[in-house]
Amino acid sequence: MTTQTGQPGGAATGRATLKDVAHRAGVSVPTVSRVIAGNYPVASATRRRVEKALRELDYVANTHARALRGHGAQTVAFVLKDVRGPSFAEVAHGIEEEASRRGRLCLVCVSGGDPARELEAVHLMRQQGAEAVILIGSVRDDEPYRRQMSAIARSLHQSGSRLVLCGRPAPGDSVPATVVEYDNEGGAHAITSRLLAAGHRRVLFFGGDAELTTSAERLAGYRRALSDFGVPFDAALVEKVPFDRGEAYLSMRARLHRDRDFTGVFALTDAVAAGALRALAEAGLSVPRDVSLVGFDDVPPATDLRPQLTTVHVPYEEMGRTAVRLALDRRGDGPGVPEQHVLLGTHVVVRESVAPPPKAD
Repeated sequence: MTTQTGQPGGAATGRATLKDVAHRAGVSVPTVSRVIAGNYPVASATRRRVEKALRELDYVANTHARALRGHGAQTVAFVLKDVRGPSFAEVAHGIEEEASRRGRLCLVCVSGGDPARELEAVHLMRQQGAEAVILIGSVRDDEPYRRQMSAIARSLHQSGSRLVLCGRPAPGDSVPATVVEYDNEGGAHAITSRLLAAGHRRVLFFGGDAELTTSAERLAGYRRALSDFGVPFDAALVEKVPFDRGEAYLSMRARLHRDRDFTGVFALTDAVAAGALRALAEAGLSVPRDVSLVGFDDVPPATDLRPQLTTVHVPYEEMGRTAVRLALDRRGDGPGVPEQHVLLGTHVVVRESVAPPPKAD
């Protein structure tokens, strides 16, 4: 019997075995075991051949993971930037619900936004035999990102797992990954249009980093709405702000000290909107009488703010459930063959934070 690597002795999934590595390196199976364990002398040249074969075959050695699989413990892994983010929490809840419904355990890893830590978490989850590894969070959609995601996807696929990207771009058409996105640009276009339809012509784009995919897509929607309403784009009305309530407060306070050259604010998240609202209130400005304010996400604090926030609803829980469903169903754990790439819709939720701009004195 041969594996997908073309070597004898492997499993039908394509997961490399000790025999595969031994055959590739031209040594015995016990020698491979000694190199992996690192507790027995092995000649340097032999060790290098074995280590090269391990890398080439992408061999996973994890006794604990094999024991877990033998006892039927099945897991889904979720790697995110920060567990405190409301949108991430909503996705995590959807993942956990769907995983639990299908009899899986849900493992959560936090990367802190560090790509190296994210990669370490992926490798760990692969070693633990997770059926799916779900990544979420904005990225720079460049060639290094696509190469890394392609390598991760193929490595997981070879081990019988599945890479799922939530709210991230697909690394390529031929890459064995599942992508679940939401209509970021469409939501930004709709919420900006809400302000423009109310009469605002100076709308501050507040939050995010245009080099990252989430912010870039929302900026594209904002600019498209301006174009549709015949309003020229003004780069001076784009304020780069981290997706953090405290940072948003400080940035809006600094902006107001310089100049209030806007009548409306499109905050890129509800948390950013909350920070902006605090700074506006401290400056003696009323929302929406003096300044209209909108957000994006429709998670707390959208309904806790006063006034309640007009914002874009993102189906984060559904995104989490969809991620698990697609990953597992593609592996034969359910009826039918789902799509590899899903785009979920967004919509504006109208509340109390938008009004026509104040009339000039």
